[in-house]
Amino acid sequence: MILVTGGAGFIGSNFVLDWLAQSDEPVLNLDVLTYAGNLENLASLQGDARHVFVQGDICDRALIDRLLAEHRPRAIVHFAAESHVDRSIHGPGAFMRTNIEGTYTLLEAARAHWSGLDDAAKAAFRFHHVSTDEVYGSLGASDPAFTETKAFEPNSPYSASKAASDHLVRAWFHTYGLPVVTTNCSNNYGPYHFPEKLIPLMIVNALASKPLPIYGDGQNVRDWLYVCDHASAIRAVLAGGRLGETYNIGGWNEKTNLEIVHTVCDLLDELKPDAAGSYRRLITYVKDRPGHDRRYAIDARKVERELGWRPAETFETGIRKTVQWYLDHPDWVAHVQSGAYRDWVSQNYAERQAD
Repeated sequence: MILVTGGAGFIGSNFVLDWLAQSDEPVLNLDVLTYAGNLENLASLQGDARHVFVQGDICDRALIDRLLAEHRPRAIVHFAAESHVDRSIHGPGAFMRTNIEGTYTLLEAARAHWSGLDDAAKAAFRFHHVSTDEVYGSLGASDPAFTETKAFEPNSPYSASKAASDHLVRAWFHTYGLPVVTTNCSNNYGPYHFPEKLIPLMIVNALASKPLPIYGDGQNVRDWLYVCDHASAIRAVLAGGRLGETYNIGGWNEKTNLEIVHTVCDLLDELKPDAAGSYRRLITYVKDRPGHDRRYAIDARKVERELGWRPAETFETGIRKTVQWYLDHPDWVAHVQSGAYRDWVSQNYAERQAD
């Protein structure tokens, strides 16, 4: 069994679905179910004995200790995090608590659990910390892509909190010997993405004939990674990554925000045309956000060289799958926008952790 934190969120739920599609090894899924955690992402696993869901907070040390003692997972894959930059600017406290205090709590619980294992189980145990390329800061137009040795230069409360968590994981390896690996990924996209991030927001707003807001001049660059490719990379690093090492996970897809929005509009024009005209007519430029990093780019050659991983999807194939998924799942969109999924949680899952 593995323990996954944040396994009802966007990346976490895609990882859980991918894991159980590839393996019969059970997943203990711990998620506090904030606004971005949605058990409807995991509806296909309802009644599947391989998936054990517990609603709970990674800052709850007693809960973590109980789960580790009861289920004795061979690995922890740590996704749980507050991750929206805009939210971190307006309310940084939640990011400090979840991303720093929560990671510290997990590390200490994992260390206590690992210390009590026999030699064979100790050698097999892993703590996989999932992080972001935003810890590296911002690149100029001609700067080389981020490598794993790039100094951290976080520019938002979100990225600062993730950088702090990365440092904690590194320290617990070097100080205590806890067997850790860390992955820093580029921007993910794909199914089950909460519609506050760029790609799902553009899809949902366009279908509702709402404005498509683009910060500044739209020339900020991100490297885009299809979420199922991210899941396969995590499996590869968990299985074969060197202890204490960091691996950058990217899609080799640098695109400006404006390019992304144009691509989404053009696909919608093809797949669900609007009688009023091209969806590009809805594009609206808005004031840039504070500390908006200009460019991110991931150099993912290390994970390819050491573990043989490369993304299976091009941006063209991945974005088409993504747009089609949102067109095929209007009920999911309606639920996450209305909050009805919270009722679904209480109606469909019995094992919940009391506050």
